[in-house]
This record gives sequence, structure tokens and C-alpha cells, in this order.
Amino acid sequence: MSTVVRVQGLTKSFKEVQAVKGISFDVAKGEVFGLVGPDGAGKTTAMRILAAILAPDRGSAEILGMDTTSSREKIHDRIAYMSQRFGLYQDLTVEENIRFYADMYGVEKKQQESGIKKLLNWSSLTQFRKRPAGKLSGGMKQKLGLACALVHTPELLLLDEPTNGVDPVSRKEFWNLLYKLVDEGLTIIMTTAYLDEAERCHRLAFMNKGEITARGTPGEIVRLIPGGVYKFKSDNPFEESNLVSSKTGAVSTVFGSQVHVMGDVTEQDIQTTVGRSVQISKTQGSVEDAFVYLSETVYDR
Repeated sequence: MSTVVRVQGLTKSFKEVQAVKGISFDVAKGEVFGLVGPDGAGKTTAMRILAAILAPDRGSAEILGMDTTSSREKIHDRIAYMSQRFGLYQDLTVEENIRFYADMYGVEKKQQESGIKKLLNWSSLTQFRKRPAGKLSGGMKQKLGLACALVHTPELLLLDEPTNGVDPVSRKEFWNLLYKLVDEGLTIIMTTAYLDEAERCHRLAFMNKGEITARGTPGEIVRLIPGGVYKFKSDNPFEESNLVSSKTGAVSTVFGSQVHVMGDVTEQDIQTTVGRSVQISKTQGSVEDAFVYLSETVYDR
């Protein structure tokens, strides 16, 4: 499988803040690759470098065999970047927005009609083609933004938190569209704040404080939690979670009424620490558990 993106030692600083610290990863053709991490982890800065908008201070990023600093214009012709504030024109209709981007990308007029019709059908926006973008729902706006980004048939799609603030049904529909694109051979790199979405990616890289702390398939990421995850219900989950963390040194977090405990700890340690008899179950955990664990520990992988 051919490599579409190759990143080596990428570093970027803004005055005193080092936003990206020597990150490296490859992305293969037809892959959905997710950059996951807390706010301020450096995900958006990394994406802007991949989009050939920012130049790195050190290291390199190659897109489709081209360097992002020396081949910016060529790269822009072959990729699409949908930022968190993708520019839809609120007073233009759905169809007018797509046509505007087709003109901006230099798509020939004779190709525009069939291309726009295909995008409208693909995104289920045909019946809304005359509606102003400003009157669309959040989910429909994201679909329109995606259609505009794809109007020049890119080979790589960069998505920066594309479903942020979108309802669960629209998020599912958006992912269905992404999988259709992958089936057609498109490569996708995305950032996301939703951990359930991270599990839908083929591979992930966890970023924290500008560094990649772990990378692999969702299953490989979950297996980085040593010993799995202990779970128990609590009437005072935050209090008991903090108690377990402080007394055992384990990573402990709250999911609803459940406390999840991870790290070098035993079931008996938990029972002793909370000072009561609790029903404890043990599971492999989830990407969300791994995200919490990796955010509080250090991995170099």
C-alpha cells in the first residue's frame, strides 16, 4: 500500500510556545488516520502544516511525495483542507457555494454541472440546493462544507474536528459519507474530540503537549492500558475516584456513576481504599479509557 503522507520530526513554535515537538508518522492510501488529543495538544497546528499553510521550524512533511514547504501550490491542487471554520457563504445557496468553490479551484465549466450534481446527490443535499447556507442545520452545513472541499476531486482530505457541535445522527451520516470516500480510494486525516469517532479510524496518533504519546490501531491503543480497566459503581463517584488515585497512584476517572481505574493496581487495592464492599468488574477498556490513561502518563512509542 502506497504512502500518501510521511511526517518526520515535525516541530513548530509560536514565540515561547512549542506547539508541535518532533512528531513523526506515515499515512497509507485509503486510510482514515485520526489525530486525537486534548485542547492545546498541537493537532490543529500539525494539520495546518500538512495543508501547506504553515511552514515547520524543523523536520519535514511530504504529501503525495511533495514537500509542504517547497511544493505548496502543487499540494493545494491535490488536497482538501476543511478547517474548524470552513468558509461557507451564508447568503449563497447550497448550489452556489459548491459552484463558487469549483470556480476557485479552477474546475472547468463543462465538468462543473456533472460534478455538482454528483456531489449534491452523494451528500443528500439535492432537495436543498436552492436553500441559503445560513438556513441549514449544523449537520447539513458540515455536509455542504465537505461537498465544497471535494469539488476538485482531491487525493487527500484533511478534516479538523469536522463534527464538533453536530448532533449524533448527523455525525453518523457524516461518517457514512467518509467511508464512501475511502471506498473510492480517498485518504483522510482528521482530528476529533469525540472518542467514539476515534474508534472508527483505521489508525490513531494520540497527541499531548505537542508530542505523539502513542499510535496504532484502536485495538493497539487500548492494549497500552496495563492490566485492563477495573470498573465499579458509586454513589459518590468523583470523591471515590479521587480517593483511589491519591491512595494507589492509579489513574482513575468517572463515567457517569461508574469509576474506571487503570494502572498498577489490584481489585483488593480498590476494595481496601474505598473502605466498603463494591462489585468490581474488569474489562479491556476503550479508546476513551486509553485517552484518559495516556493523558496522565508518558509513552514513547
